[in-house]
Amino acid sequence: MTPSFRLQQTPPPIRSYVLREGRFTKSQRAAFRDYWQVYGVDVSHPPRDVQTLFAKPQPLVLDIGFGNGEALAHLACDHPQLNFLGVEVYRPGVGALLQKIAARQLENVRVIHRDAVDVLREQIAPSSLATVLIWFPDPWPKRRHHKRRLLQPQFVQLVAEKLQTGGELSLATDWAPYAEHIKAVLDACEVFEKTSNSTLIGKRPSTKFERRGRRLGHRVFAQVYRKLR
Repeated sequence: MTPSFRLQQTPPPIRSYVLREGRFTKSQRAAFRDYWQVYGVDVSHPPRDVQTLFAKPQPLVLDIGFGNGEALAHLACDHPQLNFLGVEVYRPGVGALLQKIAARQLENVRVIHRDAVDVLREQIAPSSLATVLIWFPDPWPKRRHHKRRLLQPQFVQLVAEKLQTGGELSLATDWAPYAEHIKAVLDACEVFEKTSNSTLIGKRPSTKFERRGRRLGHRVFAQVYRKLR
């Protein structure tokens, strides 16, 4: 009897976001049109050396999910000795950051409009990042959605591969159960150790999202981990 075979299909990846964009304002659209060619980064295959995107090579900070770009623009302004690469999937946030970069004439920020997992896998060289920032990712509070949380063991391992030895992973959330989940994932990853604060960027700037949460009584859980090897 001739054996029968069932076609095996690779399941689609589980994304940590759903593209439910808010209002894409006229000024944000204009920023996309006017400044993307200056500060935006189109992905390339094979990937380019990310440092060539900047005026000069400096320690590279990757900001994943920068929201409206307020904190990232603040950091870039305060730390001209660092290069910043922001990754965001939502166009309003990208447009808002492009506005801020242009207004402040920041030369040490570049922006990618794409999923962070794809960027890490395909565009970032191993051991090339000094710091990775993941501040206030979607907590996906419902149990059936926990699989969508960005901070999972496989993702943390991917981040570790891209960080330099001694590099930092800076995390923040205002959802206590997610903070516990993050701690469990990082504590189980032997290449990271928890540290008291970031030695590279210092104090984390507050954001509009964070300030709103504090007014509502939300506690912020911030954690910094350093790559050991």
